[in-house]
Amino acid sequence: MTANGISTPIDKKTVHDAVSGIYRLESSHVLATLIRLLGDFDLAEEALHDAFRAALEQWPRDGIPANPKAWLVSVGRFKAIDNLRRRARFEMLEDVDTLADPAGESGDPDEEHLEDDRLRLIFTCCHPALSSEAQVAMTLREVCGLATEEIARAFLTPAPTLAQRIVRAKAKIRDAKIPYQLPDPAELPERLDNVLRVVYLVFNEGYSASSGSMLTRHDLSEEAIRLGRLLAELLPDPEILGLLALMLLHESRRAARSSPDGELILLSDQDRSLWNREQIAEGSIMVERALRSRRFGPYTLQAAIAAVHAGAVEAAATDWPQIAALYTVLLRIEPSPIVKLNRAVAIAMRDGPDAGLVLIDAILSRGELAEYQLAHSARADLLRRLGRTNEARSAYERALSLTRQQPERRFLERRLREL
Repeated sequence: MTANGISTPIDKKTVHDAVSGIYRLESSHVLATLIRLLGDFDLAEEALHDAFRAALEQWPRDGIPANPKAWLVSVGRFKAIDNLRRRARFEMLEDVDTLADPAGESGDPDEEHLEDDRLRLIFTCCHPALSSEAQVAMTLREVCGLATEEIARAFLTPAPTLAQRIVRAKAKIRDAKIPYQLPDPAELPERLDNVLRVVYLVFNEGYSASSGSMLTRHDLSEEAIRLGRLLAELLPDPEILGLLALMLLHESRRAARSSPDGELILLSDQDRSLWNREQIAEGSIMVERALRSRRFGPYTLQAAIAAVHAGAVEAAATDWPQIAALYTVLLRIEPSPIVKLNRAVAIAMRDGPDAGLVLIDAILSRGELAEYQLAHSARADLLRRLGRTNEARSAYERALSLTRQQPERRFLERRLREL
């Protein structure tokens, strides 16, 4: 390495491999900082690609910089400024010069600034002014770095439709002058709830795809866990730990959730030796830390329930009284129909199918979850266990009519054949 922090010239293949690795691991960091410096998503994305092209051209001659991320940010910023000057998009050059040294900032961005920029980017993509669909799409595109086509395939949305959704979201951020910054402390709880909701939506789509031929989408659940780890590193909030623990504990069962030919396996029938014990251990420790804070919320309680399941060496050893009690507490702080349904299933396991069936019928009679297939399949299972075959068959058929995921459809069809 030379005195100015640049290493000696190296061959093009070595540089290409290095640049590919840096792009894979660090491009989201660089993009987040460029968005802050340039104030425009599209301009920052163009600058990002210009910077990496410059790296491929210059690094074989000059060597790989000691701090590649800072080099890429600086080069990307100044290439964007050059492009703006050529396009004459500003009437006064002073406006462009402000981008060269925003708010008097000078020098290379350090690691702390880079991480802060990623956090700013997450909160910007999850701003409540954007629709839920736009928040998810923007987070996957800008924070996780997934291609538009990948996101479109995951959510069974035509790629042009998804692309337009992202374009409109960027325009709204620009036109509404949504600030690229962390929320004020008073706003943080509400805004953080929005971020956690988006991360969990991404995870759920990966853990149990809403439709299509695959039971799971590992890439999406992996990205959600990566986002959870990033948030946990950057913000000291117990509920972030709770969400990360919940995702890890659910993900620990992935290998046991389907057969080699892709068929769905219920929790009670899974081979628990296939569960990932490292993820269970990590998630369980996080649950305990979040609970000890006494500032936890619904994600931590759900993680505590998942931890009870994870602690049972076999299905028969599951502590259903504790699970039912945790759902009762969860229902007090999040009185949603889904929580009511899950509590009803836990009570059925604790007190018998009759007790659970009464609760599920009450939920459905109020019109809640009428279009939710898991409510009808849970009801069908309780009816089957009670020997009420005709009613069980009708409930399974109703669930089947609402199911778009192929492994779940095949499971319900098997149940119907068994009846």
